[in-house]
Amino acid sequence: MKPPAFRYHAPASLAEALATLAEAGTRGKVLAGGQSLIPLMNMRLAAPEHIVDINGVPGLAEVTVDAGGVRIGALVRHARLEADDAAAAAVPLLRQGVRLVAHPVIRNRGTTVGSLAHADPSAEMPAVLALLGGSVVAAGASGRRTVPAADFFTGPMESCLRPEELAVSAYFPRQAPGTGSAFVEVARRSGDYALCGVAALVTLDADLRITAARAAYLSMAPTPVVLDLTDAVAGRTPDTADPAAAGRLAAGRLEPEDDIHATAEYRAHLAGVLTARALRAAARDALDRFGAASDPHPADSGSGR
Repeated sequence: MKPPAFRYHAPASLAEALATLAEAGTRGKVLAGGQSLIPLMNMRLAAPEHIVDINGVPGLAEVTVDAGGVRIGALVRHARLEADDAAAAAVPLLRQGVRLVAHPVIRNRGTTVGSLAHADPSAEMPAVLALLGGSVVAAGASGRRTVPAADFFTGPMESCLRPEELAVSAYFPRQAPGTGSAFVEVARRSGDYALCGVAALVTLDADLRITAARAAYLSMAPTPVVLDLTDAVAGRTPDTADPAAAGRLAAGRLEPEDDIHATAEYRAHLAGVLTARALRAAARDALDRFGAASDPHPADSGSGR
């Protein structure tokens, strides 16, 4: 199928893009990577009258790493982020999550901020942003505002972005010291949307005991769900903790719904199994990072980190 007719705009500056969006209002859509928008238009599930292509807008394709975390511009492709070693070193969960996004051909064109703005509850990057407590910068003709992840996602395929606003960047805070991370999911086929996905963070203290454990879930609710699972594993070492207990705790707190892909019961079961798997992997990752920090010759360790 082909999309319905629309008017194409190619602004050469951010100011021009924002002015065009303000004029178009609810009749306009932003085109960055187009990996979500174009299929929706082709299937006639979206019919914007104005397409605002921001690929010619300068200053939106940068990945910036600072002391606090990683800022990603609106035109940064998933593949560009996946390959950025500085970003992965600052926030390992970024690479762990983005490498699970669809297929390489999609990642080569799709944008991370575009995925956030699309707000699909089955997508990986919204879960990463939510778990890390990140934020999105939205720009409009009247100025800019920074929206915390907890307020950004408002429903399935819905964010708090106003029709005249453009998500110009997203900020992913660094993981706390002593924190390991992991991202696991189950899909019917590689690259498909996950039936359930779990991103996890586990923090160890100097005695290598767990002080915090949190997880974010995709495909389980209209928006990403973040759960604090510390009570199930606190005070134990990665070797003595019972991740399955955390899995049972998570399964009991989540409220998935039946759909054409899986029953609510099956999704809850997956959530429990994947929570245990993700926490176990994140705890191992935290141990590895402690080991790397104490190794005076990390390049000779053979760990690959």
